Amino acid sequence: MNDTYRNFVNSPLGARVVRSLGLPQPEVLRRYRIGQREAEFGGIAAIGAGPAPSLFEVLAGVLERIGMTSVAHEQALAWLAIAQRRQSMSGRFAPVAPNASAQERVAALIFDATGIADSLQLDAAYAFFHDTLRSLGACGRIVVLGRPPERCAHPRQWTAQRALEGFVRSLGKEARHGITANLIYVGDGAEDGIEATLRFFLSPRSAFVSGQAVRIEAATIDAIDDWTRPLAGRRALVTGAARGIGAAIAQALADLGARVAGLDIEALHDTLSVTMHGIDGAAIDCDIAAPEAPQQIADALDAMGGVDIVVHNAGITQDKTIAKMTADAWRNVIAVNLAAQERIDEELLSRGTLRDGGRIVAVSSIGGIAGNVGQTNYAASKAGVIGRVQCLAGGLRERRIAINAVAPGFIETHMTAKMPFALREAGRRMNSLSQGGEPGDVAQTIAWLAHPGAAGITGQVVRVCGQSLFGA
Repeated sequence: MNDTYRNFVNSPLGARVVRSLGLPQPEVLRRYRIGQREAEFGGIAAIGAGPAPSLFEVLAGVLERIGMTSVAHEQALAWLAIAQRRQSMSGRFAPVAPNASAQERVAALIFDATGIADSLQLDAAYAFFHDTLRSLGACGRIVVLGRPPERCAHPRQWTAQRALEGFVRSLGKEARHGITANLIYVGDGAEDGIEATLRFFLSPRSAFVSGQAVRIEAATIDAIDDWTRPLAGRRALVTGAARGIGAAIAQALADLGARVAGLDIEALHDTLSVTMHGIDGAAIDCDIAAPEAPQQIADALDAMGGVDIVVHNAGITQDKTIAKMTADAWRNVIAVNLAAQERIDEELLSRGTLRDGGRIVAVSSIGGIAGNVGQTNYAASKAGVIGRVQCLAGGLRERRIAINAVAPGFIETHMTAKMPFALREAGRRMNSLSQGGEPGDVAQTIAWLAHPGAAGITGQVVRVCGQSLFGA
């Protein structure tokens, strides 16, 4: 959907107007587009660190493989020795002039905080970002690497590592210009499992994901021969796939090589068929709330050879304040948005239709985190999605199945296009990027969680909301 305000403020006249009035000036975000020819990665990453950084070797390898060069901040000069030994191009960081061109600015700021064991050592984070933030270009990336606080042996280390969350979220709100900031907590033994997540957070695929703290635990990572098609040979089910976010998810998974079966209600059969035809996928007509739906879905998937990725995207809204809400409106939303996921997963897991090493990704919502007026049914269902993800993660580890949720904020869809103008504009601007997201933003986040390299991420909720000011 067209964002007239964003387009205006990025014109020469509009830029002058908003600067004079002090209005927000949302950047036109650099996003990944399916089939694009533009390189995903490039430019320079400035490297910083606290004391005793532990991820330099792994990080250097990732930057080599994605084609980014590096410069080291004065507190991370140990980086230069590693780069020299690996024969990688690197140098020392030098601030750029305020009027520097886009080509002169760095593309990413990466800070290894894994060795910070005391709150006073957070000075290193201050020093690095104080010196480098103004040198980061538009739509740049900030990534901080730490250790999971709850796994820290000493209270001071736990305290310092937990402090990184507030620090990173504040950076995301200060940076502006389409810049995102995210935190990756790397568990002991998970060091070699961070590449897929680093690639995601450093790429345009994460354009609308900011202020997130993702935990990676030790897991078996399947070999990835082709990073452009890591899902080749895998089968995926996407519910609610006919249009909007569901169609974008199906397309994103197919773009990475998956064979996709899309599911939607019979009334959307023609639309679903067109969507699936475009990605050489299969269409399944089904009302997921019907009593017989789980068995029908499992039968269809078994006939295709089983499934490796299940994406629960289908959902409805029937909004009213609870005093005016009918019992049917309450039950319908709970049945479709939550109970159907429970019943389908129970069937797929008990029959072995979802194969070992698979992925379940459920679409929740910021509404399930922060709540919304007139959406007690919807918010309850989406909070329930988060609860089941957190509950099931431990038990599924035995089968190497990871389960996670994404929580979209304001996304430009046919549903939000029908909102009153004032509410729509408020939804767009009330986040750190001052604009709405696109269906592709949700889809790319789900594709990352479905990636074989993301096996160490489970039981988590990732917000796709531009760092919404609500539910943070």
